[in-house]
Amino acid sequence: MPRRSGFRRICRKVQADVGLPGFRFHDLRHVGNTLASDSGAGLKELMTRMGHSSTRAALIYRHASKDRGQAIARALGQAFKKARDVGHKKASGTPRARKILKFWKSEKARSPCMG
Repeated sequence: MPRRSGFRRICRKVQADVGLPGFRFHDLRHVGNTLASDSGAGLKELMTRMGHSSTRAALIYRHASKDRGQAIARALGQAFKKARDVGHKKASGTPRARKILKFWKSEKARSPCMG
């Protein structure tokens, strides 16, 4: 088994060969956790992967991205349309949320500019 200094030498040679100067082995941890987060892993799952007991470190990997923002917007749009079109027999949520849902069920919300 190579000593740490030998491992570093091997890593530097590989880095140079593949064109990744300055790449650190620990960077793989960050890449893996960022990809896990982007794939939908929750805070608890990220904490387990990293071996941490607090959410603070896991939150580092919960980056806001344009793609994720668009996916959330689409999901919210579908939820609003479903609530408007199907309706609910029993009102749920906060009074403010019920007021917004009532608007979305109204004819005003069905105008062409509202989708």
